[in-house]
Amino acid sequence: MTRTAMSLAALVLFTSFVMHGQGSHLSKLDGGQLNQSDIDATATRLINAAHVTGLGLALFDHGQIAYSKAYGTRDVEKKLPLTTDSVMTSASLSKAAFATMVMCLVQQGKLDLDKPIERYLPKPLSEYPKYADLKNDARTRKLTLRILLSHTGGFANWRGFEEDRKLKIHFEPGTRYAYSGEGIVLAQLIVESVTGKSLTQLMQDSLFGPTQMTRTNMVWKPEFEGDFANGYDEYGRSLGPERRSSPDAAGSMQTTVQDYAMFLSALMRNRILDTRTRGKMLSPAVNIHSAHQFPSLSEETTMANEGIRLRYGLGWGEYLSPYGKAFFKEGHDEGWRHLALFFRDGRGILIMTNSSNGEGVFKPLIDSLLGETAFPFDWEGYTPYDKLPPLPRLKEHPKVSLTTAQLSRVVGRYKLPPDIVISVTLEDGHLSIQENDEAKQELLPESKDDFYSAVSSDECSFKPTGGESAQVMVLHLGDKDLQLARIP
Repeated sequence: MTRTAMSLAALVLFTSFVMHGQGSHLSKLDGGQLNQSDIDATATRLINAAHVTGLGLALFDHGQIAYSKAYGTRDVEKKLPLTTDSVMTSASLSKAAFATMVMCLVQQGKLDLDKPIERYLPKPLSEYPKYADLKNDARTRKLTLRILLSHTGGFANWRGFEEDRKLKIHFEPGTRYAYSGEGIVLAQLIVESVTGKSLTQLMQDSLFGPTQMTRTNMVWKPEFEGDFANGYDEYGRSLGPERRSSPDAAGSMQTTVQDYAMFLSALMRNRILDTRTRGKMLSPAVNIHSAHQFPSLSEETTMANEGIRLRYGLGWGEYLSPYGKAFFKEGHDEGWRHLALFFRDGRGILIMTNSSNGEGVFKPLIDSLLGETAFPFDWEGYTPYDKLPPLPRLKEHPKVSLTTAQLSRVVGRYKLPPDIVISVTLEDGHLSIQENDEAKQELLPESKDDFYSAVSSDECSFKPTGGESAQVMVLHLGDKDLQLARIP
């Protein structure tokens, strides 16, 4: 899909919206006024200029949803408009919802934020296969839910980023901030062990049901098929939807702009947590002095954000804006870029996009619709679209045709310990590759042994070479090669 075609497609607007407040106007943080035409013109201009496929937007006033609308498309090929009810992968917005659910259990007296997590488990943490790498590390005894939810556990974001791909603790738990999906997944293990319920059921009982988030779940549901969004990469290539089958507190939640806006509204108005418990969740647990959020374990520090008192609570970032305390959570996955930002007085914004270009509109959109908020855009790595360097040209691969027998030799399942399984399947003469239960990608041959993704920069090879069935998949990740062995 060319960028010109994407821009034309992005002109399609979903026309249902709500607008409340002073007549047909909304107040910006600085007292300026917005009307519907202002919002539409700004959103449309930005998604076209930044090549964002689709964008869902909600604005809040006194904790109420004051405006909700979707722009652009959810399926470029079929020319389907994005709607406020289109199901999207929430990425790390899942973490904030999960933390809120945990606080519901804290409020009910079922969990203690400061109790060592190993006291909740029926056996030592290192006896769980996924955490065997932590054997003999006494620091696991210091881990608590407060530490895990505030990203101070000492883990990398994901163990896959480690040189040896093993889980390890890098610093004394509770002493510094380092964003970690691993920590959130560990918290999920604790919560499921204590309650005896799956995360899917816990989120439905504590959050989705009470807030009437009827199009939200931690896994894919058949009823989502009628209105869902594909994710799109920086070049406008469709990555499809993420039909997750396993709940993951760090990022599997499927939701809509309208549903997540209802969650934020309920949270701001103390409809989910009482005032005291919400205060615990949104109180600072750790000061942030890292120069940037990522790479999460970088030791580069700065005092540049001390003026806004950049901190992290439990599942939420926070800072001091010119209009009082502000709270935020971002979502970042291939094809999905989101941001939720709200203020103590109940005003705020939710931006959800099905495009890897989405972060390029965050600053200009927030500046235009809210005003100067002092949000730490640089720390987040949110570069405005018009300040980004040009995208590099896509690598050109030779086109090779292989027989069904040649394609069949690489079909199978390949494992990267501890829990990544990549499946290669053959349907109607086309190979597909799928990591765990993420979206499938078509795999194209450039030789009998070397293949590349049709919708990303991923490349892989298979061994042994020749006509024998492949026993090893080699993933080529930049200057690194990772080997995965065939499994039954």
